[in-house]
Amino acid sequence: MNLQLSERILNMSTSATLAMAAKARQLKSEGKDIIGLSLGEPDFNTPDFIKNAAKQAVDDNYNSYTPVDGYVELKQAIIKKFKRDNNIDYNLSQIVVSTGAKQCLANVALVLLNKGDEVILPCPYWVSYADIVKLSEGTPIEVKTSIETNFKMTPSQLEAVITSKTKMIWFSSPCNPSGSVYSYDELRALADVLKKHPNIYVVSDEIYEHINYGDGHASMAEFDDMYERTITVNGVSKAFAMTGWRIGYLGAPEWIARACNKMQGQITSGANCIAQRAVITALEAPPTKVQYMIDEFKSRRDLILNLLSEIIGFKCNIPNGAFYVFPDISYFFGKIIKGKKVTNATDLSLLLLEEALVATVTGDAFGNPNCIRISYAASKDQIIEAVHRIKSVLK
Repeated sequence: MNLQLSERILNMSTSATLAMAAKARQLKSEGKDIIGLSLGEPDFNTPDFIKNAAKQAVDDNYNSYTPVDGYVELKQAIIKKFKRDNNIDYNLSQIVVSTGAKQCLANVALVLLNKGDEVILPCPYWVSYADIVKLSEGTPIEVKTSIETNFKMTPSQLEAVITSKTKMIWFSSPCNPSGSVYSYDELRALADVLKKHPNIYVVSDEIYEHINYGDGHASMAEFDDMYERTITVNGVSKAFAMTGWRIGYLGAPEWIARACNKMQGQITSGANCIAQRAVITALEAPPTKVQYMIDEFKSRRDLILNLLSEIIGFKCNIPNGAFYVFPDISYFFGKIIKGKKVTNATDLSLLLLEEALVATVTGDAFGNPNCIRISYAASKDQIIEAVHRIKSVLK
């Protein structure tokens, strides 16, 4: 039999974060004591008040197919959340609930991109952005940043890469993997550039919105002149420790939201009924209900930064959001460690897995080949032990 997969799948990269997590699980199954700092997954349990809402939904016999774009009650809760937390006004027809924020991103790409359309991706970017764009026949255009600028794209950099083919810009704030957060003024400066290019749309990925240790969160869509050009993507995986519940949502201009609804209707239809009912309760609650998680993440951030500062060759900035550090580790390039030559971030990440038994993710996957991503969504004891192992291997 001639086994022929499509060019589409053959040209697609494997998710680096999922691949590293799978490799770590395999080593664990072989009896290795792996500390996993590769996945972006809170180590907290879903709060009881949300779990109780899910149990109630089961008892209330929610078991049927859901509306493609989500229950009306959930969409109403999302509308209230956007107004309360982001000062953005949406109506029911502008909201689409999906099976995770990743599906929201895929929907947007599939309904807006034509072959050859360019999508600007400030580096570092979340691992799936580029392949989602390519899958939709778009062309990713990377904008390099560095630790010196806190991994943020400047207005002049944005202006320099805009062409007649530019269709969109995608970014996350707080950023996965760098933890960088664009301030209100920084977003306004980018919007001022985009004002001169009215046919460019913005995807603002705000999944880490509440995991913020700085001066608060700003949204591109809260600017009146960007509202009709911005798709705001969010979900409950990170702030509410609900990664496996798979609920994401977007707010967008009505014509884009209805197109996403149409696309989703032919692929997955509506998201899980029980999860949706639970998310109503999650979003109706004030963000203070999950502040204990945010406070703990901040404490862990401070811990891991302090520990990594003791390792020569790890150059870190101070991330103001999410739960990652993204150190520049280019100091090690060209060195031989434990008999293995380190030529890039991928080599170092694999070395740390094999020799220190600590799972991280290469920065290559995020568009920044001089860095690695380390998640601190782990216990303090695990963080302390992981950095001790890393230090022992690299000394």
